[in-house]
Amino acid sequence: MHPLGKPTCRAALALAAGAWLGFAAQAQVQVPEQVPAQQAAQGPQPRLRLSPTLAPPPRGQAAARTPVVVQASELRTQPDRGLTAQGDVELRRAGTVLRADTLNYDQAQDRATARGRVRISRDGSVYSGPELQLTLGRFEGFFLQPDYEFASTGAGGHAARIDFIDSGRSVAHQATYTSCARDGSGTPDWLLSADKVTMNIPANEGIAQGAVLRFMGVPILALPTMSFPINNERKSGWLPPNVNLDSRSGLDVAVPYYWSIAPNRDATITPKIATRRGTGLMGEYRYLEPAYSGSVTLDTLPYDRAAGRSRWATLWTHDSSLLPRTRFGASVERVSDDDWWKDFPRAHAAVTPRLLPSRFQVQRDLGRGALDLDVYAQLHYWQVLQNLANPVIAPYQRSPQIGLRAAQRLDNGFEWTAQTEVNRFTLSDDAPVLGGAAPRPEGWRWHGLAALSRPWRDGGAWLVPRLQVNAASYATDLAMADGRRHATRWIPTLSVDTGMELERQTRWQGREFRQTLEPRLLYVYTPYRAQNGLPNFDAAGKDFNLSSIYSENSFSGVDRVSDAHQVTAGVSTRLLDATTGAEALRLSAVQRYLLREQRITPEGDTFARKWSDLLLLGSSNVLPHLALDVAMQYSPDLARPVRSIVGARYTPAPFQTFNASYRLARGLSEQIDLGWQWPVYRGNPASAKGCTGTLYAVGRLNYSLRDSRITDSVAGVEYDSGCWIARVVAERTSTGRSEATTRLLLQLELVGLSRLGSNPLKVLKDNIPGYRLLRDDRSDAAPAHLYE
Repeated sequence: MHPLGKPTCRAALALAAGAWLGFAAQAQVQVPEQVPAQQAAQGPQPRLRLSPTLAPPPRGQAAARTPVVVQASELRTQPDRGLTAQGDVELRRAGTVLRADTLNYDQAQDRATARGRVRISRDGSVYSGPELQLTLGRFEGFFLQPDYEFASTGAGGHAARIDFIDSGRSVAHQATYTSCARDGSGTPDWLLSADKVTMNIPANEGIAQGAVLRFMGVPILALPTMSFPINNERKSGWLPPNVNLDSRSGLDVAVPYYWSIAPNRDATITPKIATRRGTGLMGEYRYLEPAYSGSVTLDTLPYDRAAGRSRWATLWTHDSSLLPRTRFGASVERVSDDDWWKDFPRAHAAVTPRLLPSRFQVQRDLGRGALDLDVYAQLHYWQVLQNLANPVIAPYQRSPQIGLRAAQRLDNGFEWTAQTEVNRFTLSDDAPVLGGAAPRPEGWRWHGLAALSRPWRDGGAWLVPRLQVNAASYATDLAMADGRRHATRWIPTLSVDTGMELERQTRWQGREFRQTLEPRLLYVYTPYRAQNGLPNFDAAGKDFNLSSIYSENSFSGVDRVSDAHQVTAGVSTRLLDATTGAEALRLSAVQRYLLREQRITPEGDTFARKWSDLLLLGSSNVLPHLALDVAMQYSPDLARPVRSIVGARYTPAPFQTFNASYRLARGLSEQIDLGWQWPVYRGNPASAKGCTGTLYAVGRLNYSLRDSRITDSVAGVEYDSGCWIARVVAERTSTGRSEATTRLLLQLELVGLSRLGSNPLKVLKDNIPGYRLLRDDRSDAAPAHLYE
């Protein structure tokens, strides 16, 4: 038997027809068990490759010169004219595979006429129907009553007729399109129909005329003309509308227009209307060049009816390297008023919604060889969105900041780093003076940071002695706390960091592991220098964690250096899978011992206890599908934890995750955080009645035990029918102790076509740890565009 399931005589007929017609054909021939010696000496016989497309197919004139391979139950040929084939006919040429009951091929016209169960596949697209006429080399012809399917999306439809203009262009008449089942058992859940569809692959454009989109038999969108991209490349046109509903703006409808200006430039212009606020316009322009890139966004409301004034927001980001070894960066975010962050909580990019940064920076690399050296200058401003009932302490602005950084490792093993800066610190005009507080000074600061170390590393052990100096000089506009306006100080620090990494092979519950034991010891000595009378422009206490407990200074920034005569000791152990190297378990314990009291602390009080709080950390992935994380700050004096985070995540299967965490900061906050994505109903796909898809519950709940209230929450459902997904998500975001913004997000995703409505996917991904999209994220793909 032939490998394609047909008698061997078919291959012989195909080979004979190829030779008779002058085609350079290859066919597979089954060699009998007894082969003459002369035939065996000739080597293996020619064979057809088992490929649906023989990819990559030739194009243009090269395609016209490729061989035609025909096989069938019966072949009749005419010299230099063509052939007629009947019975399980298969024709292959230049990436095109044609199957039919009967086939007539005209060699002079290079035209194939096929009838009866015709099926043709090319470039991943499959067409089937009763009759086809096609000029193979030019791929020109027509197909009557074809069904079609595109492998890239799994979607397809039916047409009364398809005219193939060439290999890249075609026109379908009375066409439909859907990704739902097309087995004739019923009307697809969603169906796009059009009087005429023109496909232009080289231009990446499809145009449907008289287009109507139906969902559950109900027309939800009708347009005289609809344009859509054929692949994932960008294309100008109207995008599907975005619909949002929230408690502050009411119903908000935005219809974006995407403008593909050039391969490296584009813009999106979005008219919008909100029932409570009125009409507005948002625009975004993006550019990407070899030496620079960036984007500009402007959001405007000419007149906000709810606020009674004009409102706007803008964001500009830019990065460039026009000069060799020189980079320039800029980021500016500004809004019109202090209430913008509450009224439009998702319309800004800042990490802290009430502190909007603006930065301008230039950096020049001057390094040579082993010397790393760069000089930089920066301007850094803030817009502070104030509320006098709950004011924000505005950070200092830097205007300017000029600095030099250098680092080098010497041949004798020594390493040194140095940094020097000059800063002008100012306060923004909207920085309030809190009641009873002294005015905050503005002024200049020069500082220098330098470090010299000599690391020794041998196998799994290391020893790193380090000498550091922190020097600063101040000149303030107002008198400091001690009456001076000029002051200088320098503070040295000596530290020795040492540790080991020990390993052994072990076995636990039938699994092979590599266990590590990692003790570490850090000694720090910093003499006491009085700093209370000096200004504090950028110093703040570090959070108590594994990184900060092994640092020489309890403060970030430059203006404060904690005095120290202390030893920090800790040990960690890890279990690593011996096969994959994945970490299955980690346990750590760290504590600091003071050889003398610490007078300069983030809390402002002298720390006289010999032993610091004990830091305990743990994480585990040993149990299948269950991940555990624990971080605890335990106070020996109180004999209880003062801060702790305990979390667990259970993920037994894709699209099934449940996580819970408990957070405690004694005297400040106590919260429970729950997040989930879980199937709550699974339909029977074989059932002809009822829901056949899967219903998922999704959400996140943050509950404050201290305030006895829900702070932030997200809750909703996703229904996946297979060819469409519906999402309903409600989001509540706190904007104060008694204020919140609630949004309702509705989305209908037609798989293989587009997403309609508001987009809750970013909300779900940002809020639910372990959340997975029910379909691959095609946010980078070009969506359907609509022309009216």
